[in-house]
Amino acid sequence: MSSLAQNEANRANSQLSTGPKTETGKARSSHNALKTGLTGRTVLLPGDDVAAYTRHVERFFVDRKPVDDAEKSLVQSIADTEWRLLRIPALESGIYAVGRRQLAQDFADESDQAVRAAMIEAQIFITFRKDLGNLALQEARLRRQRDADLAKLESAQKERKDSHASRMNSAAERYRMAKRSGRAAFDPALFGFEFSIEQIEDHVNLNNARAFVLGASSDFSSADFERYMLRRLPAGESNNRE
Repeated sequence: MSSLAQNEANRANSQLSTGPKTETGKARSSHNALKTGLTGRTVLLPGDDVAAYTRHVERFFVDRKPVDDAEKSLVQSIADTEWRLLRIPALESGIYAVGRRQLAQDFADESDQAVRAAMIEAQIFITFRKDLGNLALQEARLRRQRDADLAKLESAQKERKDSHASRMNSAAERYRMAKRSGRAAFDPALFGFEFSIEQIEDHVNLNNARAFVLGASSDFSSADFERYMLRRLPAGESNNRE
């Protein structure tokens, strides 16, 4: 266990470690944070708008509608990768802005200002070619990561929906068989189905309505179809019909 003196010493030392003091050190620290913003685990940098990031992530969850932890994790990863990708155009513009300031006095002997501006832009590219190249590599890597996560998410959601549809069709078929036999009320849980009887009945009625409209075999009569459509209308429209 630390003594009181040791605790005081630790606190004193922590006050001394306040980060880089020189401009070079601060620049290096900023560059490291920038790299972390594209390649590390940290998504938000000190200057990022937390509220904008939150809205950004929420849009992805609303659009993609994940239902379990695995899907939510993929959606979060996709949103975070997109956030990093949105940072790249600003970084590229920043590199050119720094270059224009550093090279503002170059090619002063060129009288044609349009030519001189083009020469400065070319020199910026030459000077910062490695930084711009690394930025392009990071963008390509992030896009591959996003596309891979998106493919996993779409595959998982399709598999989940297909499984749900298959189980619902099976439950609906057992419901119809039980109803035709008239022996006892159908209990979905007895057959291992997680659906409620109301959900199964809605599924059966929707399929009957579709078949009726298409002229296929259906358990619906014209009166059944009319009653079903009236039930599906909003309350105001239903009252107007009556």
